[in-house]
Amino acid sequence: MTSASLYRHRWMLIRLPLALLAVALAIMAWWWLYPMPPSRLTISTGQADGAYHWHAARYVEAFARRGITLTVLESPGSADNLRRLQADPPQADLALVQGGFGWSSSSGDPRDMAAVQTLASVDIEVLWLFSRDTPMTSLVQLAGLRVAAGPEGSGHRSLLRRLLAQQHVSPESVTLSDLSGVAARDALQAQTVDAVFMVAAPSAPGVSALLTAPGVQLATLHRTAAIAERNNYLENRLLPQDALGPRQPPADAPVLTTPTHLLARQDLDSALKRMATAIALEVHREAGAFHRAGEYPALRFSDFPAAPEARMVLTRGLGGLEAVLPFWWAQVLQRLLVIGLPLALVTVLLFRLVPAWVRWRLESRVSRWYGELMFIENDLASSTLNVGGIELSRINSRLSEMEDAIASVKLPPELAQRWYLLRQHVDFVRGHIRGYRGR
Repeated sequence: MTSASLYRHRWMLIRLPLALLAVALAIMAWWWLYPMPPSRLTISTGQADGAYHWHAARYVEAFARRGITLTVLESPGSADNLRRLQADPPQADLALVQGGFGWSSSSGDPRDMAAVQTLASVDIEVLWLFSRDTPMTSLVQLAGLRVAAGPEGSGHRSLLRRLLAQQHVSPESVTLSDLSGVAARDALQAQTVDAVFMVAAPSAPGVSALLTAPGVQLATLHRTAAIAERNNYLENRLLPQDALGPRQPPADAPVLTTPTHLLARQDLDSALKRMATAIALEVHREAGAFHRAGEYPALRFSDFPAAPEARMVLTRGLGGLEAVLPFWWAQVLQRLLVIGLPLALVTVLLFRLVPAWVRWRLESRVSRWYGELMFIENDLASSTLNVGGIELSRINSRLSEMEDAIASVKLPPELAQRWYLLRQHVDFVRGHIRGYRGR
């Protein structure tokens, strides 16, 4: 296809293909390089009567307001939650995990923890130990007893085994039951178990059920500072009398606490990490039994690698478009700015440059023909003698070829004037040749 045809049909043959190519590149970049975040997420929590499940129910409402469907998966506890995040392929996108399963755990494998990130420490959990009639003062007293410590794989049972080993209590000397929460309270009152050990937030339904149960006593553990010193994911605190309600607890009680981590897959979309952190700020901003309003969520108690997106939100809040627009509109506009705007600018630039380059080629062809005419005229003018018939025939053949080439090019109106002048100049030179023949 000649340059003249390209230029004459530049909207159809140049600009339309460029526009279609830009649209195709935008779709490919949108789909593969910068895809939209998924609209469905899964969070792994705990048992139905636990604080994790209660927190997740509030997350579901907050995510729904932003157009995301959050599915809650129950699990035996933190160990299973962590495994679901680390599975290949992942079985969950978010999870709530108690302290002691990350860097602070001697059993934590850095290669496994690289697959997950902390969005925030969202709550404080207490190590609760309940018994009948007489409060316990040491974990050593659990030797030979039947203890409800949650199902296998739960954070309760994993932590209890670790603490018992530190107290030199043989695991075989303690009979562990899978019960937890309200079911554990009923078993304790029915004397089918002798003690209940659980790790839960003070707001957990099972904790309230045990604190208010007749004849059930909260342990007043001794040497909690020494236990916390040995386990850096634990902290020694004092639970004040009536801190959780009337006679909950009935007296000041020394307790051990550990943080609750909201974790995410490392490869989760960055926008979803930011949104999940913002939702955690919304859900967990109230004061608790051990912290003031606004102290949680935080990253200073992180037991896993912190997500940069979460650190940004916790320190500065949501920024840019996400701070002023609904979540999905912000994502669409971000992609239009990142993908669409540069492609649009490049396409507009090519809309001007490619036709201009084709026109330059056409004009350069005209310039070459003018140059050839100039050489012919110079040859005719520089001859002091009459030009012979053979030379005139050669020049005339060159002019005929030039005329045929000029006639075969269909130019757009804006270039037709130069073509018309060029043909006039060819006729002018041909008139010179006729003058030589007449001599």
